[in-house]
Amino acid sequence: MITIQTKKHDNFSVEFKFGFEGNSTEAGHHDFVVNSWIFVPNSLDINPQTYGKDQFYRDIKSNVRLITPVYLLRSLAESNSLPFATLRRSLESLASEQTPINEENYESQIKLFVAIFKSAIRNHSVHTARAENVRDVCYLTEEFVSSVKAIVDNYRALYQIVNVPTVEPRLRNYYLFGDEMISHMTDVQSLRILKRIDSCGAESLGAVREKLVEMIRQEKSYKHSQGYGLLEPADMEGNRSLVFRYGLLKKYIESELYIKLNKKRDGFAVEQVYYSLAAGLAMIFATAVAWFAQLKYGNITGPLFVVLVVSYMLKDRIKDLMRYYFAHRLGNKYFDNKAQVRIHNRLVGEIKEGVDFISEHKTPKEVMDLRGRSSLVEAENKIFEEKILLYRKRVVIDNEQLHSASVYPVKGVNEILRFHMHRFTQKMDNPEVPVDTLDGEGNLTTVKVQKIYYINIVMQLVDGAESYLRRFRIVMTRDGIIDVEKIK
Repeated sequence: MITIQTKKHDNFSVEFKFGFEGNSTEAGHHDFVVNSWIFVPNSLDINPQTYGKDQFYRDIKSNVRLITPVYLLRSLAESNSLPFATLRRSLESLASEQTPINEENYESQIKLFVAIFKSAIRNHSVHTARAENVRDVCYLTEEFVSSVKAIVDNYRALYQIVNVPTVEPRLRNYYLFGDEMISHMTDVQSLRILKRIDSCGAESLGAVREKLVEMIRQEKSYKHSQGYGLLEPADMEGNRSLVFRYGLLKKYIESELYIKLNKKRDGFAVEQVYYSLAAGLAMIFATAVAWFAQLKYGNITGPLFVVLVVSYMLKDRIKDLMRYYFAHRLGNKYFDNKAQVRIHNRLVGEIKEGVDFISEHKTPKEVMDLRGRSSLVEAENKIFEEKILLYRKRVVIDNEQLHSASVYPVKGVNEILRFHMHRFTQKMDNPEVPVDTLDGEGNLTTVKVQKIYYINIVMQLVDGAESYLRRFRIVMTRDGIIDVEKIK
């Protein structure tokens, strides 16, 4: 199964989050394909001459990570749950024997536990914030407070296991990093639920609100006692440093889930064979021309000289044309880059990607139908053709290797892809244009109107025999992205 979420990341970047979920019951490999057709207005001057492959890949940032194991908050609160039991064993192993393997496993399990907690508490708070009636808000908040308190107490109780002379201070710091992140996430998600309670304005929520506020106060007091740092409205410098630290903590915790990819060119060896063949064919032509010319004109004559010069000129042109032809064929069969997906040196899959400008007649009809040009846009397109970028991605997952790479059930991998689009704005007009009109009293007035551009993206998601299309529309001005719309 392939899932997709999209959002505006910042003024000039759009983010796509792909979920590639394999089947744990199936052996062998699972193939996923994502084809993205990006339709760009001709006026933006995005074409093969101005926007090459290297530029595109500089504008693309991709992170691949394991899908976080999913646990309900109340399940995680049980002291005998798998995450707690696994974490406790790793701490006990380190306390008994400080070996490189035990150190690595100890740090890994802390990161995984906190990542699981981060996901569980976020999912619960989002569910509570979306609850439609007061009764559900009350029940879910009660469960939130009791579960979070249990998780926090259980985690902090484990510190005594590693707070021993046999464990180095630097290793105890890993535990404290996790504790600080847990405290931070508790604060963030508690405040989200508090906003939901206050938005209800129901007196019946007064008691549970007080419980939530008391937990927030206790956590604030704990942070102060541990020296973790607190948000102070008047301390701008301190707040800036605090946000920076939380960013580092987030990266540190989630580093256990992220997969480092080393990209390599795909099809390089085959490409060189094709190019060598092109050079060989060109040389055959030049040699044949020289041979026949010598037979006709003799050894040293003016016509022979001219024929040899012309054949040499044509040889290079033939070589270049053949290289172009083979490169075009390669583009259909091979990708630009490939990268192995490894978890703890275990090969679990492969990712390939490629990008090319293509013509409209090579774009599938169902894609063009979903693009859905209006009659006016269609008429304009006859004169100023829309440019079409095809970005191809293939993800291959070894189900058996993936699910044996962790003690937790792993659904698959997520890819977070950010497309930086500042280059697309360089040829846009001013973000606002003045338009004259009459107001209600008949007076002339000028209204500033946004000058917008649409970037349409149609995605084909292929999972085995299943294939389905999705369309997104990015609304932009020269000042950046206004919105990312999902078109049904």
